[in-house]
Order: sequence, then C-alpha cells, then structure tokens
Amino acid sequence: MPENLLRTTIDKESISLEFSGELTLYNLHQAQEFIAKIELSNFKKITVDLRDARYLDTAFALFLTDLQEEYHVNTECTNTNFLHTLALTKEHKKKLDKKYKLSKENIFECMGKTFYRSYLSFISFMEFIGKVFVSFLLYFKSVKNIRIKEIAFEINESALRALGIVALTSFLIGLVTAYQAAYQLQRYGGNIFIVDMMGISIFRELAPLITAIVIAGRSGSAYTAQIGAMKITQEIDAMRTMGFDPYTFLVLPRIVALVVMLPILIFAADIMAMLGGIIVADLSLDLPPALFIDRLQEVVAMKHFYVGLVKGPFFAFLIASIGIYRGLIVKDDTQSIGYNTTKSVVESLFAVIVCDAVFSIAFTNLGI
Repeated sequence: MPENLLRTTIDKESISLEFSGELTLYNLHQAQEFIAKIELSNFKKITVDLRDARYLDTAFALFLTDLQEEYHVNTECTNTNFLHTLALTKEHKKKLDKKYKLSKENIFECMGKTFYRSYLSFISFMEFIGKVFVSFLLYFKSVKNIRIKEIAFEINESALRALGIVALTSFLIGLVTAYQAAYQLQRYGGNIFIVDMMGISIFRELAPLITAIVIAGRSGSAYTAQIGAMKITQEIDAMRTMGFDPYTFLVLPRIVALVVMLPILIFAADIMAMLGGIIVADLSLDLPPALFIDRLQEVVAMKHFYVGLVKGPFFAFLIASIGIYRGLIVKDDTQSIGYNTTKSVVESLFAVIVCDAVFSIAFTNLGI
C-alpha cells in the first residue's frame, strides 16, 4: 500500500482516513484491501479527508459513497470538483438502486408472467411444427429426398430396441389388470366377463397409452439429448454451413420412423397384455385359454383394436416433435440438456394424455 495514497489517524473512538494523490480506478483495489483490514465498525466517528487529493474519478467516488452510506462517514474536502463528483455519484446511485430494486411480486404478476412465458413457448413450438410440415412437403416431393438409411437406423434405435421393454411392461400391466379384475368378478360369478373387460380396455386405451409412455420416456428423451448435444458441439451449425438441412437429416427421419413403428409396437403390446390376461384367467378363474380366445372373438369387435392402432401415429408425432423441439432449443451449457430432456418427457406425456382424452371423447360421440 503506497504511503502517499492513504494514511490513518486514530484518536480513541474516532479515525481519520486521509487520502492523497490521484484517487483512480487503478489504485482503488489497494485502498479497498487496506480499509478492509480496519474494523471501521469499532469507531463511532469516521472522517474521510480529501484535502490532499489531486484527482478523483467516478469509480473511486462510488467507493467513497458506499463508505458514507454504510458507516455514516464525514467528508472533509475543499475541492468543489470533488464535492460535485461525489454528489453526482450519490444521486445516480440512488436512481440505479431504485430502478433495480426487486419488488415482491404478487400472485397475479406471477400468474401473468407464467402464462406469457407459456404463450411464447407455444408460439415457438407452433413455428417449429410449421417448419416440419413444410419440410415434409419438400421431403416427399421426390423419392431421392427420402433418407432411407437414416429412417431405417432410427427405426432400429427408437422402436425395435424398445420392443423388449414395451412387451414386458404391457405383459405386466395385463397381468395386474386381470388379477385385480378377477378378484371382483369371482365374487359375483362373472368370471367370463374378464374377457370383455380386458379386450376393450387393453385394445382401446391401455396398450396405446402404455406404449406411448414407454416410448416418450425412452426414445423421446433420447431425441432431446442427442440433438441437444449436437447443438452444444455446434454440429448443427456445421451442417447448415455445409449446405445440409438439419430438418431433412435429423428431424424428419426420426418423426417418420416413430410414426411408422408405434402402431406396430402397440400391436405387440396388445398381444403381450392379452397374454397376461389369459394366464391370470386360467390360473385364478379356471378359464381355459381356448375359451378365453373364443369369447374374445365373439364379444370384442375389431373396431376396438383399430381404434388403438389409429392413435399410434398421432402419439408418435407428438412424442417425436416435442423431443426434437426441446433438443433444438438447448442452450450452450450442459445443464440445459438435462432441463430440456426432463421437460420433453413431461410435455410428451401430457400431450399424449390430452390427445388420448380427445380421441376417447370423439370416438364415444361418434359411436365407435
């Protein structure tokens, strides 16, 4: 600490900070370190003496203003320019503090901001959907534009590799559903009606919904993580620089693969869930598999099976588009990948459930 910059004079419970020379940003850090070592709170009277100072800039003036506000410092100065600089600094500091002072938001402000952010997010997503549809029109304009290898690769990665977990999950759901129903039906002697219940609920609702949930958690989140990582490493920017359209090479193959394969996965889920029901019916209700299948053909119309399959492409489009969109809006940090991956799963599940509810209401009103 230069001796000619700051000296201290201590007299019992008072201290005088005597500054001299040029008080600028370049020696501000030295003055701050020196004063930090002094316990100013132990003194009742603190004086800042600027009579020997030759120059004062705004950075040092801001530091002195903070001292005045924190410790109620008295300032001794005969230089009118210094006093004018300190006054201006104090005045502007009050304006800035008032401007940036955080006020406590009420519930209506929070709700308004939340709805506005949701509105902006929805508009951004609809813009993405518009680009996807335009890309689809250009994609199928010529057979040469269709990326067969990319679609086949995504079919294998996002659908065929998920077949095992979809089958196991559906089998367990069918097993549990049939077991719970068997206990109630056995009490009233309606063992045979387990076929009606299982057939309609599995084909129309449970198999499509369970399959969509598994795919959203597995493949939808993978889309977000993969494309998000590509965005962070600037691979997507590099593709645009080289003249490749990311929608053609990254977005559309994933959507097409999932739209094609989800009905097939739902079909597999139907079989496995009914297999679980057949096992429970045979073991708990003494209903042979042959009788179960005959009853299934008699009372469960094929329309229930087709209703479940029809939902597949719509669920697939929602899951793939939300997962890819979340990947494309990932920011340049790894934390954003985790955040958007979580959001993609939650939003995909919500969209699938809403879509399923719309289908259920529409089909019921149409008598299907």
